[in-house]
Amino acid sequence: MIGLLAKKIGMTQVYDEQGRVVPVTLFAAGPCTVAQIKTPEKDGYAAIQIGFGPRREKRTSRALQGHLKKHGGGTAWPQGVRSLREIRVDDVAAYQPGQQLTVSIFTVGSKVDVVGTSKGRGFAGVVRRHHFTAGRETHGVTTHKQPGSIGASAYPSRVIKGKRLPGRMGGARITVKNLHVVGVDAEQNLLWLRGSVPGAPNGMVLIQGAVGTGVQGKA
Repeated sequence: MIGLLAKKIGMTQVYDEQGRVVPVTLFAAGPCTVAQIKTPEKDGYAAIQIGFGPRREKRTSRALQGHLKKHGGGTAWPQGVRSLREIRVDDVAAYQPGQQLTVSIFTVGSKVDVVGTSKGRGFAGVVRRHHFTAGRETHGVTTHKQPGSIGASAYPSRVIKGKRLPGRMGGARITVKNLHVVGVDAEQNLLWLRGSVPGAPNGMVLIQGAVGTGVQGKA
């Protein structure tokens, strides 16, 4: 299923048919315009490139402006586009440069996958980053938030790969799968998804039809 680029507005609550409170995330989804079409004969695979949001000309590189004009996507954004993403499709015959994709491609009750970037938390210790238990604060204990032993000295005399240690937290690409579409407003280009998604308000995400289960990525 084709997807859309969207801007995360924030979270709220709605009531379902049984009167239960459902937490939802609200998005300004599309409209997205097809900026480029890639074919197996020319590019080796079938895909479309979609753009979302206008950008001022002085903030758009000449390379991007030339790219849009070359492939026919510049008709929708004469000055520039804020975000471009590529989506694989089975058949590109149904799409053409300049075509608009709206939130109406989604239906209430269907499932989607959302790809976003988690909030950047900067440098964090093991207690916050990996939920380690801190040491006691009394009786002479001095290793309050230290990770403890990180490897053996005799063998293999190195830190094992993948050891949970302090480091950069957040700012990673996260895919949340199988979120239910709660509401669609085609007139205002709004989309409601049940549950939370990665990223801060006004962050950019990619919403596609569900292809699997679970969550991919690491914060």
